[in-house]
Amino acid sequence: MTRPVSGHHPPAVKEWRLSLYLSEHDPDTTARIVLDTGDSVLESHAEARRSPDDHDVPEIGDELAAGRALIAMGRLLVRAANGDMRALGAAEEESPVPLWLTRE
Repeated sequence: MTRPVSGHHPPAVKEWRLSLYLSEHDPDTTARIVLDTGDSVLESHAEARRSPDDHDVPEIGDELAAGRALIAMGRLLVRAANGDMRALGAAEEESPVPLWLTRE
């Protein structure tokens, strides 16, 4: 017979719902992300603009705008976590390596 190890809890499973909306108004593509954690809702936006000299390939604008919106969402989540940690008295520390390039 096995016994649960004291202090060991089964893993908690959470589901966060992320909706990504893309809209194209040539030459611009806009991405909007809504993340519902069940406790809060976060929203990020980003754009991509096609140069007049580039080929018209809508998928590229979708990928760039969505990727940039996901990066922006990541920044929002990290900021929220840092704020929560500071509220609990944690010392403020900076990451030694950037999580993403500023050009993205």
